[in-house]
Formats: sequence, structure tokens, C-alpha cells
Amino acid sequence: MSSQATLLSKAEDAADNILRHTKYVLPHIGRFCLVSTFIEDGIRMWVQWGEQRDYIASTWSCGTFIASLFVLINMLGQVGACTGVLLRKQVPIMCGVLFFIIGLQTIAYSILWDIKFLARNLALVGAVMLLLAESKSEARSLFAGVPQLDRNTPKSYMQLSGRVLLVLMFMTLLHFTANPVDVVMDLLGIACILCVAVGFHAKICATVLVVGLMILNLSVNNFWSYSNIMNDFLKYDFFQVMSVIGGLLLMIEKGPGDISYDEYKKSM
Repeated sequence: MSSQATLLSKAEDAADNILRHTKYVLPHIGRFCLVSTFIEDGIRMWVQWGEQRDYIASTWSCGTFIASLFVLINMLGQVGACTGVLLRKQVPIMCGVLFFIIGLQTIAYSILWDIKFLARNLALVGAVMLLLAESKSEARSLFAGVPQLDRNTPKSYMQLSGRVLLVLMFMTLLHFTANPVDVVMDLLGIACILCVAVGFHAKICATVLVVGLMILNLSVNNFWSYSNIMNDFLKYDFFQVMSVIGGLLLMIEKGPGDISYDEYKKSM
């Protein structure tokens, strides 16, 4: 056990060392990755305007005007909110717009009845939750220099909720087959996502997940290799995974938050 603890400690020291050298770049990369799926979907609304409009009009029998309004709200809402996030302008409001878009699409595309897509949308909610938490400055005491005893701030709860919801994305990527390679990868993935959820050695586990997800995303969701309908499906999956990677990068940079095992261990 002591050797494992030493190994983990060395790995975390190495990760912290890398983080110190990338602390000015990592948040920007994380935010860009996180909003990438919304940017892609906003562009999709423009490029496939007629198809999206006709689908909504047919599914909900709401007429062309309402369907066109739906597409317009999605396009402008997502592109506008992502622009605000990247420029660091009114980030809480921009996150609220992204939450609204996720909810709107969940209902409009009947995602509520598809467990896999619902889990992925909830994971997106978690990623945006981490983005919202990242935008919050540390709560200030009423008296300068006086530490706060209550660490269960709204920001801490947002970080906890974001971590837990991110786990749902990984659950949709597990294979659950008898293949030895899949079994090993599934067990490693489950161990890492549980550690991230409870905040146990969260930074190093999140780093492992980021590397694994990047490799998986580039190898499986290679939409650039297709020119047919597969291009559309794989592109959707690719950017959704990128958003979760962005959420993990923000968590690596900011830490798991006050409501986590790592923080509890520090206070012991």
C-alpha cells in the first residue's frame, strides 16, 4: 500500500509540475474544448437549416414558422453564448443560455426517452456546470483577511455536480464485452471515473481520462474519413466528447473543489 501511495504521490507531483507550466494556457484550451460541441451544433443549424426545420415541423406538427424559430434560437443562442464564454464576457449568463439550449434540445429531439443520449446531455450539463464554477471568483469574507469556516459554497456544489454528471459520458463509452482488452479498459475507466466523482486523486485520474478520451476520440470518431451520413454522426460524437474533455481540463486546472475526498484529506 505504501508503495502505491508513493507512486500516486510522485504522479501527482509530476502532474502539478506540468500544471504550473500550463496554468495560463490550460483554462483557455479547456473552455474552447468545452464549447466546441455547441459551436459545431450552431454551425450545423445554419448548414442544415431546411432539414432541421422540416424535422421539427414534422415531429411536433408546429408549422414552418415555429420550427424556423426553433432553429434560429439554437443557432444564435449557441454561437452567441460560446462567443461570450471564449471572450470571458457575462459567463454566468452565457452558461444559462447553454443550459437552456441543452434542455430545449432534450425535449425537441425526444432525448428524454433515449438513455444513451440523455446521459450525454447530462454530461454536457456537468461540463457547463464546471465552466460556471470556474467563472466564479472565490467567495470573499466580510472581513478582509478572515478565513471562512463554511466551505460548502455554491461554487463547491457546482463543482461536485459537474464531476458527478461528467461520469455519465464515460458510462456510454464502456464496452462490457468478454474481450480481455475491453475488460481491462472498462475496469480502468470505471476506477478513474469513480475517483473523479468522489474527488479522490482527482487531478491524476482526470488526466488519465483526458489522455484516454483523446486517443479514443481520434481513433473511433474520425469523421474526417467519411463523406456520407457517417460524417454527421461521428462529428456529433467527436465534439460531444471534446466538451467533456474540456470539462475535465477545467477540473484539472481548478481542482475537484472543497466537497471532495482530496480536500477532506488536506483538512485532516
